[in-house]
Amino acid sequence: MQQTKAVVSLGAIRANAAYFKARAGGARLIAVVKADGYGHGAARVAAALRGTADAFAVSLVSEGAALRLAGVAEEILVLTPPLTEEEALRGLYYGLVFTVGDCADYALLQRACRACGVRARCHLKVNTGMNRYGLDADGLSALLTSLDEKDVCVEGIYSHFYRPEHAQTRGEQLARFLRFCSAAEERCGRLQRHIAATGGTLAGREYVQDAVRVGIGLYGYLPQGFSLQRGTLTPAMRVFAAVAAERAYRYGGAGYGDHAPCGGRLYTLRCGYADGLPRADEPFPLCMDAAVREGGLHKYESVPVLTDADAAAQKYGTISYEVLVNAGRRAVRVYEE
Repeated sequence: MQQTKAVVSLGAIRANAAYFKARAGGARLIAVVKADGYGHGAARVAAALRGTADAFAVSLVSEGAALRLAGVAEEILVLTPPLTEEEALRGLYYGLVFTVGDCADYALLQRACRACGVRARCHLKVNTGMNRYGLDADGLSALLTSLDEKDVCVEGIYSHFYRPEHAQTRGEQLARFLRFCSAAEERCGRLQRHIAATGGTLAGREYVQDAVRVGIGLYGYLPQGFSLQRGTLTPAMRVFAAVAAERAYRYGGAGYGDHAPCGGRLYTLRCGYADGLPRADEPFPLCMDAAVREGGLHKYESVPVLTDADAAAQKYGTISYEVLVNAGRRAVRVYEE
């Protein structure tokens, strides 16, 4: 097989999800499957979590539409506010739940709803300190004053911890979030509240609120600053590449650059940085579609190139999220139970 092969354990994802569902103590589990399920395949992950996850979250309207076309019937929250009326109309067609992060988002949704005579569902995103998306206090007040729920129904309110591992910052954000919730619920009635992602869910029951949005934890990894007993979660994906060539070393380098082998035998893996692996791999940099290595492996052998995203992230100075998303980019996925 010329493509890398990503072996994804759906059983591991289900078990990881069940752990967080229990940890959330009865709160709704919103399974985050954005970026094609963190490289694991969003549609297959969502299908595997049917009956465990209460809802799903994606980043883009196009991702939510793809899940609907794959047969996902559960609620799908789109975390990025729509940026065009076309996106809003597409989200309405597929019955997605929108994020409203400022008054302009609300006005855009309202125009789309009035254009086609339907009603949108949304969650309000409030800014408790991340400063990525979200209403501040003045913006929320202005939105609530102009709110017309004939067009846009507000069903939830959420935010995001920017330092979930830091207790003081986390507590300050929670207090700010609860003030936002009280203000919004005076106008809208009781809303579904959620601020905890994977880290917040692990931090304590007070951060869980009505729902949790678990992403990286589903796939067997944790955000920085958190740990669990070994074996509590299971990494769900391993990536393999085929040996495409072998030779005795006689002269020159090993791929691009001036890195000369010590001698002996070389083999070429059919994977490179276009397959999502870091170019600065040691001892010889990757090519776009191949990697030359020293050793006696034989043509057509299958070699594991990713088994532990945390270890790879530490080696290359990044995070497991980036490793996983990139590694699944060009791979053929093989699913196992």
